[in-house]
Amino acid sequence: MNNDHASSDPTGSTSPAGSAHDAGADGPDVTNTPAAPVVVGRPAGNGARRVTIRARSAGLAHSDADLVEFLRRAGLPDAEDLLDDPAWVHWQEGPPHIYGPN
Repeated sequence: MNNDHASSDPTGSTSPAGSAHDAGADGPDVTNTPAAPVVVGRPAGNGARRVTIRARSAGLAHSDADLVEFLRRAGLPDAEDLLDDPAWVHWQEGPPHIYGPN
């Protein structure tokens, strides 16, 4: 299995890059799927942001290093390259890479 993020669909599919994706009876219904599989919640007063990966809680990130570790554990070894890619990571409320009050 290839874990290279360039050949994987950010929604969780491991189809090779460039292959067709059937969303019919054999495929998932993507109409209710978030655009990005990784969601970084709004900055909290405690200096953390809640992280979900494919709609599952990964924990609280206090820094980009924490976020990268969560993504690595989820099988994305080149996670630092994904943090600014909106196809992979959606930063809710507030600027990316800021984890608490300014």
